[in-house]
Amino acid sequence: MQTTLSIVKPDAVAKGYAEDICLRIEDSGLKIISKKQIKLSRDQAEGFYAEHKGKPFYEALINLMTSGPLLVQVLEGKEAISRYRKLMGDTNPKKASPGTLRHDFAESIDANAVHGSDCEESAIREVTYFFPNK
Repeated sequence: MQTTLSIVKPDAVAKGYAEDICLRIEDSGLKIISKKQIKLSRDQAEGFYAEHKGKPFYEALINLMTSGPLLVQVLEGKEAISRYRKLMGDTNPKKASPGTLRHDFAESIDANAVHGSDCEESAIREVTYFFPNK
């Protein structure tokens, strides 16, 4: 069993998509073992996305992630990281396959509805960032 982090971003929460996204995650065979809705402070968002500081999209990302409540979740399942990344779809929703979360719920490459850990090392860091006891 493997765990990974899922974030339903503020753009998707604001549009009322959080429950539908959670159902799709569970329908895919992944189990949501922890979840909480929070509103990130700028410091929290900058800490979480520190690796992207200085990149052209950084400010827009921080602004989006602090714009409203978001849902953070720990997912568990066999090959959870790769399975969730496949379910999310391409970062750019215009390139995402039909049936993926980003194709179905996102509006742009910036407001792309969901985040998921990209590797085991990131998953460990990201899960413990939001769920220190996991």
